[in-house]
Amino acid sequence: MTDGETTRKQAIRDLSEDTLGFGAAEVRTARDLLVRPRLVLQAWMIEGPTGGGRYAKPLKLYLTLNAIIMLIVFLKGGLSGYLEGMPAEMLNPLLAQAGKSRDAFMADADGWMSFLTIPVMAPLYALAAMPLFRLWDAEDLGVRRGFRASFAYLNAWTVPMLPLSWFVFGTGPAALIASLLMAVLGFAAFLRMGRGRWYRGVLPGVGKALILFAAIGLSGALGTAIVTVIGVFAGLAA
Repeated sequence: MTDGETTRKQAIRDLSEDTLGFGAAEVRTARDLLVRPRLVLQAWMIEGPTGGGRYAKPLKLYLTLNAIIMLIVFLKGGLSGYLEGMPAEMLNPLLAQAGKSRDAFMADADGWMSFLTIPVMAPLYALAAMPLFRLWDAEDLGVRRGFRASFAYLNAWTVPMLPLSWFVFGTGPAALIASLLMAVLGFAAFLRMGRGRWYRGVLPGVGKALILFAAIGLSGALGTAIVTVIGVFAGLAA
């Protein structure tokens, strides 16, 4: 490899890290979460938040992945679809009260919803999952490592989900199929990552995956409601 090729590859890596937050550690972590998630979890739990220097920190990686998803959401038209899905008898009075056009109302709402979605959703997901991982893990994780385990799982779910994001935030049959596949990936991530640590047998693993999925689903519904209310107030603001 020539010096020029090395310089170009380093420049590409630097650009990726500067724009998307993805450097060598993030790429390595995402790769290993796909092929050996259980070993990544073990490294994070035993050797610290960087897995002994091999991996990105779970929270940092999760925020980076969500930033990419929000970029996809922006390219797909934003989050105002949450409000557009409201019944006309609810939405029309809000538009009248706002005293602005529908497009202006949606633009104001979408700006705040897009800005606050990750700060609202990420802690809620982790708070929903953390007590379960502390309960199921044979070790006394404590709060700090409990949150680390939560973001480890969320990363293992989000990495393979990224290609589906373009379709999940769309409409029609493609969005429905992508949403179902996303749920399947959530179950698979738990079963692949947690074997021997969060569960032993297949049936207990499936049962715990269902409990975890329900807890995260409820926290997601709460987060969506919070973000939607914020969007409404933003749309009503002068």
